Order: sequence, then C-alpha cells, then structure tokens
Amino acid sequence: MWGMKYPVALFWFRRDLRAFDNAALHAALTNSERVHCVFVFDREILDALQNKADRRVEFIWESVVELRAALAAMGGALHVIYGRAREAIPALAAALDVDAVFSNHDYEPQAVARDAHVAAQLKQKGITFETRKDHVIFEKDEVLTGTGKFFSVFTPYKNAWLKRVEAFYVKPYPIEAHAAHLSAPSPLAGEAKACPGEGRGGEGAVDGALRSLETMGFQRTNLRELKFPTGMAGGEKLFSEFLERIDRYADTRNFPAVKGPSYLSTHLRFGTVSIRGLAAAAWQRWQEGSRGAEVWLSELIWRDFYVHILHHNPRVVDSAFKPEYDAIRWSNDPERFTAWCEGRTGYPLVDAAMRQLNQTGYMHNRLRMVAASFLTKDLLIDWRWGEKYFAERLNDFDLSANNGGWQWAASTGCDAQPYFRIFNPTTQSQNFDEQGAFIRKYVPEVAKLSNKDIHAPWLTPPVEQRARDFVPGRDYPLPVVDHAEARLATLAEFKRALGSKSPPPAGEG
Repeated sequence: MWGMKYPVALFWFRRDLRAFDNAALHAALTNSERVHCVFVFDREILDALQNKADRRVEFIWESVVELRAALAAMGGALHVIYGRAREAIPALAAALDVDAVFSNHDYEPQAVARDAHVAAQLKQKGITFETRKDHVIFEKDEVLTGTGKFFSVFTPYKNAWLKRVEAFYVKPYPIEAHAAHLSAPSPLAGEAKACPGEGRGGEGAVDGALRSLETMGFQRTNLRELKFPTGMAGGEKLFSEFLERIDRYADTRNFPAVKGPSYLSTHLRFGTVSIRGLAAAAWQRWQEGSRGAEVWLSELIWRDFYVHILHHNPRVVDSAFKPEYDAIRWSNDPERFTAWCEGRTGYPLVDAAMRQLNQTGYMHNRLRMVAASFLTKDLLIDWRWGEKYFAERLNDFDLSANNGGWQWAASTGCDAQPYFRIFNPTTQSQNFDEQGAFIRKYVPEVAKLSNKDIHAPWLTPPVEQRARDFVPGRDYPLPVVDHAEARLATLAEFKRALGSKSPPPAGEG
C-alpha cells in the first residue's frame, strides 16, 4: 500500500491505555498495513510489589479489559502477556513476524533501560523500534533556557512553555480514521510463543489471554467500593464532571473537604486520558478568562517540568537535586516514622491525610505537602523514606512528580521551598479544614471535639474534655513531637549542613 513503511507492525501499550488520541498508535496505523497490539503485565514491576492488594494493578486490569473491548469494536485485538517485557516483546514481535514495534516514550530510568534492551533485541532480529512523545506536551530538550540549558526554576520554565505552546502541540491524533489497519484476532498463539507457560489460557484465565488478578498473584481491593471510575470511560466521566467546575478550581483546590481537584491524576498516570485533550481544554478556557483553568493548566505544566527535571537529572531518583543537602543528618527515628505512616502522630490533619492514603490510595495535593513537610521538617526523617512510602501506596504514583514533590517539601529539590519555610501542621489545619470536616471523616477519635479544639486536641481545656468525654493520650495520641521545638532543631541541622550557604531563618507556613 502506498505510503506504508512497514507491512506489519506491533503496538506496545504501556502507560497509555487508550484507543484514542494516542501518538505512537497513530504512527503505527499510518505507517503500517497491519498493526497488532499488545499489553504486558510486566513481572519485572509486579513481582517487586509487596502489597498484593494493590489498587493500581486492579486499575490497570480493569482498564485493559475496556481497552480490549474498544479495540475489538474497531476490528482489532489485544494480545495480553503476563511475563517480563524485556523478553516478551521481542519474542512476540518475532512470533508475529512484524517489521516494526511502536510505543510511546517512558522517561523513568528503569523504563529507559528496559526500552534500550528491547530495542537492542529487536535490532538483532531485524525489527525496527519506533517511539513517540505522548505522556507530556513538551519533553526532553523541547523547552530550554536561552543558553540551551535545562530549567531548574518552575516559573521561567512555565513562561517558556506557554510561549512555545500552540494548537499544533495539543491537537489529537485520530485513531478511528485509521482503524482499518488494526489486525483482527489471529489464530497465532503469539502470547504462548512469547512466554511459554505464562501466556495464554491456563487456570483462572479470562477473556482469552487476559489472566485474572488472582492468577497473577493479586487480589481485588476496595477500588469498586470507593466508586473510583477506571479506564477510558472513567477518565472521560471525571474530566467532563471537572469541566463543570474548573472555573472554581483556584478557589477550591486547597480544601480537602471540598470537591475541588480534578481527580484525574491516576488516569493521567496510566494514560486513560490524553494530556493533549486536558491541556487543550484548560488552555482554551484560560483564554476565555477562566482563572481556575489558568491555575489548573499550571499544574499540568508542573507535571511536564518534573519530567523535564528527571530527564536531565536522573540522579534525583536517589540523591538531592541540590547536592549540598545530602549533608543533612536525618534522625530517621523508626517509631516516629511508623506513627506517621499509620496516622498516629497526634496532629489530626497529618493523620487524616495518611489515613486517607492508606484507605483509598489517594491524598489531596495540599495534604501531600503538609504530610511531607511534617515528616522531613518536624520529624527530621529522610525524604526518601516518605517518597518510598508514597510510591508504594499512591494510585497515581509517578516517579518524576513524586520525587519532585518530596524534594520540594524537603527543600532539597529544584525550585523547592526554602528550608526555613516550615509548615505549622496546626495552622495548616485551621486554614484549610477550618470546620474539621475532613479530619472528622478520617480521624473519628476527635470527631466529638469542637471546631476550635479539633485542630490541636492536646490543648483541649479540661472542662471541654469532661463535657465531651475526651482525654488526650487516651482517646487520641499526644503529639509525637512539639512542633516549635522540632522546628528549631530542624533549622539548626539545616544550617549546620549548609554552613555558609545557609540564609537566615524566616517564618513558617
């Protein structure tokens, strides 16, 4: 067929679980006569997950079920493999006798190494590996300083991003118009050949090659009980609902008891929505005068910014972006860390945030800052401990954003808050959950307290304690640290570590 580079291609779904506006899928369809599709439940990732009731795995599974149905409706099919992608993709490509494999970029160091391995294996078989940008609006070297360097401060990056963006960068890639090139279900058991003993069928297998969660060693979670929508339909539902209140986003986004956020972060993480579609809608609404859309677009730009930082500085995965901050002597008290993890610090807003995370896999963005600040600045515990805990439990865990957020809170990252800006957990509680509605939902032990006392239960007057049958230390933990004392200790340690580079202390937030 004229204009086609490859007779047969394979498209590899990863963090782009959608059959619409997909850059590399579009490239495969427009450059190939026939396109097979595959998704791998990658054991290199799954086997490392200690929690076998992981909501993310269930979210992916449900999304893959929907993706298969969507491809089938367009005349295509989806091979599903349970194995190691490093070996499975080259093997399946050979079994299907394809000429090229297409996929979208993944920027995490482990994924970069995996893709390099896959590309090398494919090359040995005479198969081309082509990738496209799909996860962000701008990547790698697309937005640089005037001197050609990467940006380390967000506002100049945002300004350059906005100066560069135009309709071309947010236009969708049409898929259905080229769906005729999707390969129909094939009698070739590609999965079985790719991963002997791990692929098609077997005990517990459902829908052809799609195994059940249980046969992959995982179990159902409370995802359905939480009524969290999955897949492309779920992403579309949440986005449509958010567009009805996006104009109020700037005023509502900081209050955890208010329906302010978009709740799209998990869908962005797994690509069940298109970043181009989201950015285009926000950009248009902003141009129409919406302050809420402007602020939300900034949040999407932060996402690009952290991917930009990770690409240019992969060392941030294990080290401080600002090397001098690696000199901090963290206390790393295991008992205090456990209290933080379990929501038993004695500070209700911090505890409510951690319990929300543990119970739902979600944490409000304002509370991520509060919880991270408390761990690093009040407990003086290494940000990497908190980052790892979030990575294990957040439904929307994304390495670049999680790392960037933690290093921001710990003051070790690029464009981070100054180390002498230390959140006061009680003030944050009073400012952003004034009536205690969010606290009461997740910390029922203090629900009986007044709106005034609920933010600092240990200060509840004796007369109020008797009236409400509440005793600090009996009904709810006393604070694991005194914030004022902890703040001074943290300032002293940061000043010691930074030496002459240390600016004078300032107020707290």
